[in-house]
Amino acid sequence: MPIAGSEIVKMLPGRKPCRDCGFPTCFAFAMKLASGGATVDKCPYLSDEVKEKLLDALAPPIKLVTIGSGDNAVKIGNEEVVYRHEKTFVHSPAVTLLISDKEDGAKVDEKMKKIKNLEFPWVGVNLKADLLALRNESGDKDKFLALAKKAYDSTDLGMVLISEDMDALFAARDICADRQPLLYPITRENIEEAIPRIKERLTPVAVRGSSVDELVHLTTRLKDAGIDEVILDPGSKNLLEAIRDQTFIRKAALKQGFRPLGYPTVAFPCFMAKDRLSEMLVGSAFMIKWAAVIVFSDFDRHSLLPLLVQRLNIYTDPRFPMAVEEKYYEVGEPDESSPVLITSNWALTYFLVSSAVEATKVPAYICVKDAEGLGVLTAWAAGKFSGDSVGAFIKKCGIEDKVRHRKLVIPGKVARIKGELEDALELKWEVVIGPRETTGIGAFLPALSKELKG
Repeated sequence: MPIAGSEIVKMLPGRKPCRDCGFPTCFAFAMKLASGGATVDKCPYLSDEVKEKLLDALAPPIKLVTIGSGDNAVKIGNEEVVYRHEKTFVHSPAVTLLISDKEDGAKVDEKMKKIKNLEFPWVGVNLKADLLALRNESGDKDKFLALAKKAYDSTDLGMVLISEDMDALFAARDICADRQPLLYPITRENIEEAIPRIKERLTPVAVRGSSVDELVHLTTRLKDAGIDEVILDPGSKNLLEAIRDQTFIRKAALKQGFRPLGYPTVAFPCFMAKDRLSEMLVGSAFMIKWAAVIVFSDFDRHSLLPLLVQRLNIYTDPRFPMAVEEKYYEVGEPDESSPVLITSNWALTYFLVSSAVEATKVPAYICVKDAEGLGVLTAWAAGKFSGDSVGAFIKKCGIEDKVRHRKLVIPGKVARIKGELEDALELKWEVVIGPRETTGIGAFLPALSKELKG
């Protein structure tokens, strides 16, 4: 549970107001620390011991862990709530594709090509899988290292390295250490051997226990060794056990503040299900019930897309609608005689309009007015898409410098703002009432374009 400012102030030096931290009093500094508005290094009088205690107390209840590097880095953890409606979930789980070193070269190539090429544009975002999991199923170290080298050379994705052979696991780690691979599994049997090798080149590790209790021992030992980028696998054998274990871990970390379980988790529907459909259903359950890395044996566009859309829906902040930036957008290569349309900045509205315009093959400008993520009619009813506000936006967005004509198309559902908008634009623009639905743009826009060019 988050530490309160009143508790933090007891740990501060308690000097007379020195203001060296930038705040008028120690209490003000403590309150800012508790809310995340300041960092402990702002106070020059804290001892190293107190700093360490404060950093530990202020750390998020679930550790932030990064797998991969650069643009393909995947961040997981850092969550603050058990249920999405309480606030929001922060980092969406990594959808991971498993490749075994027992699969033939053609299958390996197919999977690597699949994870690179399966992408889905979706309401302003690009949905795709995130990580490769490489498994030393053959027990042959050389085959596993060859697979790791091939994956490293063929993709720039982050990787999960899976091997019971510690020599093979750490040799594969050395091949791709700059990509921050996740090493799995660290267990009760190998942890003492693994710790010095982990510390040689620190990357995230995943611990596997036969129970949640065993995980506590493993994470405590790693923490004592200075290793804290850790992911948990409670060793659940089936979906029922998995939901039980995932729920226990989540609530222990967030509700009880139990640090030894304050880490993200990994789940393997690939090892729990007997067929592809069951595997996707199990994976879907883990998407809801808090697994941070979910490993699948395979997928195709028909099974992957629903899973990614489910993830998007769960991990979109419910407090804020999906919205696009307020500005004008170009569809095609519009010129000074191209049509100008306006709509609200609800992402779904914008992409429906832009797709309909693109389908006509008529280059056009789409002006997007900030309406706090509301659709056009709702925004008008809320006073966020009025003639005055739209007029002010048109004047400042720069569209007047892009076209020689002065015709502005408004959605048919808000035809009633026509007069008010023309007044706001000082009668310099003619407001044209467009279709009520995007389905009407196909017939409307070509005729308007022809008129403007004539």
